[in-house]
Amino acid sequence: MKQFLFLFTLVLASASSSSVLAETVPDFTLKSNQGKNLRISDMRGEVVMLNFWATWCGPCRQEMPLLDKIHARYSPVGFNLWGLNIDEDPKTANDYLKKNGVDFPILYDSNSEVRDIFKKHQGMPLSIFIDCDGNIDSVHRGYKPGDEKSYIKTIKKLIRSCAA
Repeated sequence: MKQFLFLFTLVLASASSSSVLAETVPDFTLKSNQGKNLRISDMRGEVVMLNFWATWCGPCRQEMPLLDKIHARYSPVGFNLWGLNIDEDPKTANDYLKKNGVDFPILYDSNSEVRDIFKKHQGMPLSIFIDCDGNIDSVHRGYKPGDEKSYIKTIKKLIRSCAA
């Protein structure tokens, strides 16, 4: 029974978070809610977290204020958080953001062009952690309370590795 519980725990852990071996993020550019286009290749040398979300996704809405706090705390030391909204109409995202504002950039991926780049990584929300060399370090699928602790651990590790 102990072996079964241990294996079950391993399966659950791997379902939510995984490491990826140096997969380079393809370049992309999207319009942001801050009025300008943002390009991922311009972020080389800094840590980036891409967080795919939608207004219809309950866990996405639940983690949004926590992501905003993480962004506020770690952006001064080279961390960038980009929320990639995949709602079909950017107005839907804008209406949500007016009620529940965030300070980090929200990018509009209404055609899911960028989401399709990462289609092998399933889940919603989906967070992709990118190191300062532009490689995917890890991927986190879904959200449950407490996941933000693992986000912070990953962010700190990546910031330290960039400074080394």
